[in-house]
Amino acid sequence: MNNNKITILEFPSNLGLKKTDFETEPGVKKLPDWLNKHSFHEQIKPELVFRLEPPEYSMDFDNESSVRNADKIIEYAVAQSKLTSEQLEKDSFKIIIGGDCSILIGSAIALKQKGNFGLFYLDGHTDYILPEISQTGGVGGMVLAIATGLGHKKLTNILNQKPYFEEKYVFCVGNREYDKEYVRPILESEINYFDLKRLRKNGLTKTVNQFLELVRKNNLDGFFIHLDVDVLNDTIMPAVDSREIDGLTYKEFSELLIPLFSSKNAVGIEITILDPKLDTDGKYTIEFIKNFIEILEYGKSCTYST
Repeated sequence: MNNNKITILEFPSNLGLKKTDFETEPGVKKLPDWLNKHSFHEQIKPELVFRLEPPEYSMDFDNESSVRNADKIIEYAVAQSKLTSEQLEKDSFKIIIGGDCSILIGSAIALKQKGNFGLFYLDGHTDYILPEISQTGGVGGMVLAIATGLGHKKLTNILNQKPYFEEKYVFCVGNREYDKEYVRPILESEINYFDLKRLRKNGLTKTVNQFLELVRKNNLDGFFIHLDVDVLNDTIMPAVDSREIDGLTYKEFSELLIPLFSSKNAVGIEITILDPKLDTDGKYTIEFIKNFIEILEYGKSCTYST
C-alpha cells in the first residue's frame, strides 16, 4: 500500500450467480450493508465511500455467450470501470466490496486502461472454466477465465481491452475443487496455479514472495487482490454459495495477506461471496472482519519494497 488512505467502492451485484429454488435472488448483494452494519466501514475509516447499484437481478440466459445475464454484467462492468478508473487516479488503497466474483470484470477493465497489472486471485475455486463445464452458467464461476481472455469476446473484450490481465502475471491460489476436468483448463494455461495442497507444500510465504518478485521483475504497474471468502476453511466461513471441505485458517490467511498489503505495489482488494442470508446472527462475519482488520492494520505498518 502506498499510504494509509483508503477508499471503499461498493458493487453489490449478484448477476454472476444462479439463484437456488429457495430464494428470490442470491443474497450476496447485501454484503456491503452487512459489513457496514458490523462496523467494517467504521473500523476501516475510509476517506471516501462510493456505491454503484447494479441492474435488476434476473436469470436470463444469453445464447451468444452461453452465460447468464451477459448484457447486464457488461453494462455494469463498464459503469464499474468508469468509477474505478476515476478512483485509481487518486492516491489511496481501494477496498471493493461485492457482490459475487463477476465484479472482477469492471475492476480488471479499469486496471487494464491504466497499465499492466498483476492479479493475486485468492479463491476456493479456480473460476477458470468455459461455459460448457459450468453447471450454472453463472459468470462468477468463470470470471478468471474471462479476465484473462478465455471465453466469448462479448465478455473478454469489453471496450477492446482484451486481455484484462495477462495469464503469466496471475497467481491463482487456494482452489480445493480437485476434479480433473475442472482443473484441466487452468493447468493448460500460463497462470501460476497453486491449489491448496500445492500452496501448503510450496509454503505460503514463499508463494507470496514469488508473486511479488514476478511483479517487480516484470516492472508491472502494480497488482490487485481478489478475495473470495470461500477460500477460508469451511468451519470458519460456511456462509458461501459453493462450499468445499478444508480451506485456509485465519493464520494462513494472514500469512498470505500481510506481505501483499505491505507492498507499495498493492492498489486494492475486492471482497466477494459472503452471503448475509447464510450468516443470520453475524457470527462468521464478525470473526472475518476482526481478522481482516488486524491483517490490514499490520500490513499497513510494515514496509515491503516490492
